[in-house]
Parts: sequence; structure tokens; C-alpha cells
Amino acid sequence: MASNFTDSSINALVLTGYGLNCDVETAHACELAGARARCVHINDVISGAVALDDFQIMVFIGGFSWGDDHGAGVIQAVRMKKNAGDKLLEFIDSGNLVLGICNGFQTLVNLGLLPGFDGNYKDRSVALTHNDCGNFRDDWVHLQINQASPCVFTKGIDHLELPVRHGEGKLIADDPIIDRLVQQNQVVCRYATREGTPAQGRFPANPNGSIQDMAGICDPTGRVFGLMPHPEAFNHPANHPDWPLIKQSSIGHVQAEGLHVTGVRIFENAVQYFTR
Repeated sequence: MASNFTDSSINALVLTGYGLNCDVETAHACELAGARARCVHINDVISGAVALDDFQIMVFIGGFSWGDDHGAGVIQAVRMKKNAGDKLLEFIDSGNLVLGICNGFQTLVNLGLLPGFDGNYKDRSVALTHNDCGNFRDDWVHLQINQASPCVFTKGIDHLELPVRHGEGKLIADDPIIDRLVQQNQVVCRYATREGTPAQGRFPANPNGSIQDMAGICDPTGRVFGLMPHPEAFNHPANHPDWPLIKQSSIGHVQAEGLHVTGVRIFENAVQYFTR
């Protein structure tokens, strides 16, 4: 479960808008982690009605922005880049954190905020495209966490179990880009088997065929992070598909039986980054 750590001075902006649908649980996860969360419509960021200066954490959430009509996260990225691109760059330059989940991850790569090589947050060099299986996947996956990654959000975590729900989650890029991501430890998490061994591209452990089992990457600073699985969707033991079985076999001892709520830890790390 989430820790008792709270600091209401840490403000999280949960970006919502057309076709996005994970704002409530994302805001809830932020608040469980100790932040003060506010769901903000994309139009209010663009117009300046809500100032990014008031926040330390910005979350691009999951869903289907603009119905993914021109590709997942494409229209949202174009609209944000044209109308609020400078604001986003200033937000990052100020030392703040950006998290992109599922459709949010797709938006970050389309914006060019990831992978952010050499401080370049404008040019797109990776893509998230259609799953190899040809289907939308709604399942739970295991993730290996790269302990050498600079990612702020995954500090102290070696394994995550989270749900996926996407149709375009396969990360692809030219070989030099992939090599650089690996060499610079910007590959934060990879799909794995239940036993914790590498998925090696095997379905369904790797649900989309992503190159080298990549499920999430960060920028060189570790302050911008995108992943396809949904950490906000594992904020309580009852979210897990094994909850009924574990509850029946160990009433009152769910945590002791190993069903740890790992999703909220992503958000706890973000909050505690500003207070350590």
C-alpha cells in the first residue's frame, strides 16, 4: 500500500481532455503518494488559464486522445507542441517531473520529449506502433526494472506487476537509437515472465512485440519517464486479478502473502524526489 508520507506542497497536474479516461485513478494515485492532484483540461494549459509553474509533477494519462484517429497520441502531441511546446520545455528545464502512461507515453515520444538525447526534447526518434498480435491487449504483465537507470520514478524498485490495456504499444526505433537507449541505461523497464526472467519477445509476457522487451524509457536526467503499463491502475490490492483467491486464503494477511501494491510506488518516488 501507499506509505503514510504526505506533503501537500507537492502539486501534480493530471492532464485530461478529449478521449482521455484515466484522470480519476491517476489523481487518486498521486494523492495516495502524498501529492495534491488537480485534473486539468488540455485547453486550460494551452490558454494559460492554469500555469505549469504551480506544479512540480505533470502526468500525461492513458486513454484514446482524439480517438487516436491519426495514430496513438499524435493529435495530442501536435496540439501541445504547437500551442504549449515552450511551456513544456520550461517545465522540464526547471527540474520538474513528467510521467507519460500508455497514451501519455505515446504522446511523449511524438512530442520528442523522449528519449531526450543531448537535451533535445523536440525531435521524434522512437515510435510506439501496433501490437504484433494484431489485437488490443488487456492483461497484467511483469516488469524487470533496470537498477542502473537514472529514472526518478523507479528508484528502489526491482520488479513491478501492472496491467496493460493498449493496441499500439510496440516500441520501435532505428538500431543506433536502440543501442544508445541501452548503453545510456534509458531503458527503465522490460517485459518479463512471471518468474522474473526476460520475456525475450515471447507473447503474452511481451504483449506487443516491443524491441528488446522495452516497456518504458526515460530521458538522460531520469525526470521524464514513459511506460505502457498503468501504475495508477494498481493502487489497491483489490485491483489485482488474484485478489479474490488471496483474500480467501489469507484474510487479514494480504500484504504478508506478497500482494504488494506496486503501482503507487511510482508516484511516491516522484513526490519524495522533491523532499529528500
